Amino acid sequence: MRADRLYAYGAATGLLGDLLLGDPRRGHPVAAFGRAAGAVERLLWRDHRGWGALHAVVCAGGAAGLGAVAEKAVRRSPAASVALVSAAAWAVVGGSSLVREARAVGRALEAGDFEAARERLPHLCGRDPQALDADGIARAVVESVAENTSDAVVGALVWGAVGGVPGLLGFRAVNTLDAMVGHRSPRYLRYGWAAARLDDVAGWPGARLTAALAAVAGDDPRGALRAWRTDARRHPSPNAGPVEASFAGALGVRLGGTLSYAGRVEHRPVLNGTAGRPVVVRDIERAARLSRRVGLLALGVTVAARAVASRVAATRSVTKHPLKGGTS
Repeated sequence: MRADRLYAYGAATGLLGDLLLGDPRRGHPVAAFGRAAGAVERLLWRDHRGWGALHAVVCAGGAAGLGAVAEKAVRRSPAASVALVSAAAWAVVGGSSLVREARAVGRALEAGDFEAARERLPHLCGRDPQALDADGIARAVVESVAENTSDAVVGALVWGAVGGVPGLLGFRAVNTLDAMVGHRSPRYLRYGWAAARLDDVAGWPGARLTAALAAVAGDDPRGALRAWRTDARRHPSPNAGPVEASFAGALGVRLGGTLSYAGRVEHRPVLNGTAGRPVVVRDIERAARLSRRVGLLALGVTVAARAVASRVAATRSVTKHPLKGGTS
């Protein structure tokens, strides 16, 4: 059986596992990676970019290398190959957890339990929930759903299609390192620089595919494309900008504006400001459903792209090295 088919079966099974089972409550592989990365940080930390770059290379390279070793070990068994891809995809894709947490906040807001919603919001993002009213919490949830659809679902599928199991594990490692050390605190301003830049590079293709699929799957494709084209570049993040702008246009809402992170206030540009309305609580469910559709479309697109690339490579190989015949 061709490698692209084995990958397709495994990726589809892994995504189905995420949809049906979600993440394990205990012993999640990403949490285990986080503990290992924390141990490496305790060994390597210096207030220096070079040491931070070494940390990123050791952790992300180690995860990808582990995937390569595992992939090589099962390459002679189609069933084991499918099982490995499935397990890796299930481990790194976090779409169900994302939607579950978003809906939990939405249910609390609908019930009028603002304190429960504020307690749950940090499961999704780093905003200061005490500074937000119901609609502010809803906007934070929608923005988090948009950004994490790229980070937790589409980006992983893109790199899985490119690099198989090493691509899946390597992307999740890079994304996790960025969450751990890639922020602008005094401790990580220099040490986390490499992890943050690596995450920007790794997230670039997934963010653009997410934005495109949100336009296809949303209620207002033209609005999504317009917001992406006009507003994405105004966002401080090169990858969150296209995704949040496209989601804003697709849902017909305004995102961005004033944000508060642990007492630090940021004034970000408003996305889809001229055409959108303020986010309300019911938009959380609309964003969750859009995220689900985008994830399923991303699976189809990435699997198809891998199959086409495999066939093109096979054709070129035959063209470059044709069977030689002769006459006697």
